Amino acid sequence: MTDDTRRPSIELVGLAKHYGEGETRVDALRAVDLALFPGEVVGLIGPSGSGKTTLLNLVGCIVEPSAGTMRLDGETVWDGRWLRPDLRSLRLEKIGFIFQFHNLLPFLDVSENVALVLDMAGVAPDAAFARAHELLDYLEVGHRKTATPSSLSGGEAQRVAIARALANRPRIILADEPTAALDGERAGIVMDLLRKVATEQSATVVVVTHDEKIWDRFDRIFALRDGRIVTTETPRAEAS
Repeated sequence: MTDDTRRPSIELVGLAKHYGEGETRVDALRAVDLALFPGEVVGLIGPSGSGKTTLLNLVGCIVEPSAGTMRLDGETVWDGRWLRPDLRSLRLEKIGFIFQFHNLLPFLDVSENVALVLDMAGVAPDAAFARAHELLDYLEVGHRKTATPSSLSGGEAQRVAIARALANRPRIILADEPTAALDGERAGIVMDLLRKVATEQSATVVVVTHDEKIWDRFDRIFALRDGRIVTTETPRAEAS
């Protein structure tokens, strides 16, 4: 039997992104090689303009690479061109997104915000709401399932955003500054939840962050500068 935890869920070979040509060309990401595995929680750090968000957007199939190969959950999705004609279905199938600001729709309640993702994937309403309630209970905000986003605390809203990201059982979770708007205690709670997701659901969690107070929560940290990975650290191994 194949051990899926040893097969990379994210595998990048020579992945690059540039904008413009000639003298106006800007290399946002330069020939990145990277392999990330199920169950890992990894951080991307570096100064503004270093390529962190570009890398996240490439893996999220939001931005088209300029060169290289990208495999997600064992499937080659980019190799000189997109190998899937429908990127929307690719994202719905494989990837969950969490942002600095929860981006919950204010005119929907908590359950409806989570179920919406499943509705977009063609799941029947009863099944979509059952899954939404399961996730909200899992993340300990089930008691808020009929609440409006405006009535939630920052920590509650981020938990609902995590539930929404998990709705389609993606193997890859991409988080862009998910703790930036939270204090130290709430940031730690969010990272503990992401660790729980990675461990219990064999997901790979990739977090872009400037938040130094959470760096010890990562299995590995990749520092970027000028579009390249320049260092790799293993803070959890060092802390243990």
